[in-house]
Amino acid sequence: MNKRIAIIEIGSNNTKTHIYENNNVIYEGNVTIEFKNNYKQENKISQEDLDKLYKVIETALNYTENINIYGCSIFRNITQEELTEINNVIKDKYNLKIEVVSQEDEAKYTAIGCYNSIDYNGNICVFIGGGGSIELIFVKNKEIVDKKYYKFGVVDITNKFESLKNDIPTCTFDEVYNYVESLVGEIVFDADLLILAGGDHFYWYNNAKYELHENTLYSNDKQKYMITRELSDKYDHDALITSLDRIRNNSDNPKWFDGSRAMKVITNLISHKVKAEYIIPTKINMEDGLKDVLMQKKDR
Repeated sequence: MNKRIAIIEIGSNNTKTHIYENNNVIYEGNVTIEFKNNYKQENKISQEDLDKLYKVIETALNYTENINIYGCSIFRNITQEELTEINNVIKDKYNLKIEVVSQEDEAKYTAIGCYNSIDYNGNICVFIGGGGSIELIFVKNKEIVDKKYYKFGVVDITNKFESLKNDIPTCTFDEVYNYVESLVGEIVFDADLLILAGGDHFYWYNNAKYELHENTLYSNDKQKYMITRELSDKYDHDALITSLDRIRNNSDNPKWFDGSRAMKVITNLISHKVKAEYIIPTKINMEDGLKDVLMQKKDR
């Protein structure tokens, strides 16, 4: 018997959908819904953003009624009263609800999706980046040895340096880097490699035409490529002095790139802080760790 489950992950800036059948992905989608930015303007989750979420749910319903919706980042900050009001509407419309996931659980499930199925015994830093939060999970021999959580993300950095969204920004790489460093502070754990998760990092690397190389450290279908920190430095610095519109024009979702430069500065800083020799971009998200748990529940 075929088993289908859908996982919808609502972030501050992007809402991701993955639908699995017997553990295989049969549909994936990523829609830009600026929940955090619009919340700041209206002091509540906007109706326009909820309408966009409803369309995401309706797309998933074309595949399965077993839909699991998880609210991250900004949904951790809204009141219980507002969450209940939103969930009452979603229950009436679809007999579903949003389950708010703690920053710790979001990081745990995402990190499991990165390290659980690879054969690598060195020191790993899993970077989980989003619109409103950053998590770092440090792993050695498939055991978490340290972790750090931050209450800022790419939306916060882009709001601080608004010209990052422009074709050519007026701020410099060093200005943004130094500000992010003031937020991150000291990191005492070093890592051989930095795995980028929590979003479609490939979307940037592919559209920005970074030169990636085959991952020779271990074999994994979701972690096929890597780049040295030295080469990434060159590309990341260039990203703040070359045309962003040119990169947008390579894509099918130009709005996604509003936060892309902030993300590159953040990941660049972290790669230096942990002294990672290699950076491995992935599309791995929380659902990669969650799906196994949900599949097991469905078997019961």
